[in-house]
Amino acid sequence: MKTIHTVAELRATLSAAPAAPVFVPTMGNLHEGHLALIRQAVGLADAAAATGRSPVVASIFVNRLQFGPNEDFDRYPRTLARDAELLASAGCDILFAPDEAELYPEPQGYKVVPPAELADILEGAFRPGFFTGVCTVVHKLFNLVQPRAAVFGKKDYQQLMVIRNMVRQMGLPIDIVGGDTMRSPEGLALSSRNGYLSDDERAEALTLIGLLRQIQSQARGATALTPALLAEWEQAAMARLRERGWAPDYVMVRRQTDLHAPTADELAAGLTTTPLVTLVAAKLGRTRLIDNLEI
Repeated sequence: MKTIHTVAELRATLSAAPAAPVFVPTMGNLHEGHLALIRQAVGLADAAAATGRSPVVASIFVNRLQFGPNEDFDRYPRTLARDAELLASAGCDILFAPDEAELYPEPQGYKVVPPAELADILEGAFRPGFFTGVCTVVHKLFNLVQPRAAVFGKKDYQQLMVIRNMVRQMGLPIDIVGGDTMRSPEGLALSSRNGYLSDDERAEALTLIGLLRQIQSQARGATALTPALLAEWEQAAMARLRERGWAPDYVMVRRQTDLHAPTADELAAGLTTTPLVTLVAAKLGRTRLIDNLEI
């Protein structure tokens, strides 16, 4: 694997590649969930080998623009040497790891602002400006890497949808591929922020997947779904989290297509017609965790 720190070297290296890359952007501090995305990207690269194999490119950049003033930008773990070893072992060909001055050589006055109906709900309601920061850095990385495909994890379900819609509306020739959420054997969604949890908190964090699975089972087993029934399940899950010492931001059942609440008519038509997803965000101690489960 080749590690590159400058835009000039990245462009020179990719210009000599036989095919456009498959790209996996990350903020580093990698875990098995990231490596699963890399292996998925390797599979996409190998599938096109007949016309010239695409290099698999990963980026590591802790993007200041997507952190709020009271969030953990400064304490976000930087583990570049370890991350590089993991990427190489997973089959990554190129690691692009610029510093802040390289990626933002001047103040980033131009930004990509996603539409409020998607970016200001759920995560966006609790982290104002987050998806503007995400879209801006991802669009910039897309311009630098020029991938034919990019892989994003479904654990960040709303982020995946925001990026997919950005690519479609901007007319970018990039296939956005979703990677399934990787979990511990007990069911905890793998996340870089899990490293902040104590042993007791890590055990308690399994409450999230338990609640998600309960709502999934209830929805699939219900004879009839209504907005009132979904609201009852959401409120019960929020109450359960509070009882156990969490500070929940939301538990919401939404349409997979646009993350808005399903109508009564859509629910009456059934899950096959209107597939749903439950999304949750809650703080346990000092650590804010998110998860989701399709229904």
